[in-house]
Amino acid sequence: QVQLVESGGGLVQAGGSLRLSCAASGRTFSRPAMGWFRQAPGKEREFVATISWDAIPNYAGSVKGRFTISRDNAKNTVYLQMNSLKPEDTAIYYCAIREGRPLAGVVFYDYWGQGTQVTVSS
Repeated sequence: QVQLVESGGGLVQAGGSLRLSCAASGRTFSRPAMGWFRQAPGKEREFVATISWDAIPNYAGSVKGRFTISRDNAKNTVYLQMNSLKPEDTAIYYCAIREGRPLAGVVFYDYWGQGTQVTVSS
């Protein structure tokens, strides 16, 4: 079994910054991709950013240039640095992990964290 534990969410004013962390434990993956997704009230879960085992990132257009995904393989941890936050970034943020390529689709990920709330006030 795999456990993913997110932290770092909170309330911030528009233009502010937050850094999310997600630590994975349990099952051993050989070269896992990790990703961040988010779900706003009344909306479907959507792709935010993914990162390959060798740290190649991919971003949704809505966050490109504002968010940075990174990882520490020794700690089995992925991070999401979020700058210039906007009210439309308000959502529950989830991390996910899969073996293989860092695909952007929600359906490709078998393991998810419990989510962390990010609220951006205007």
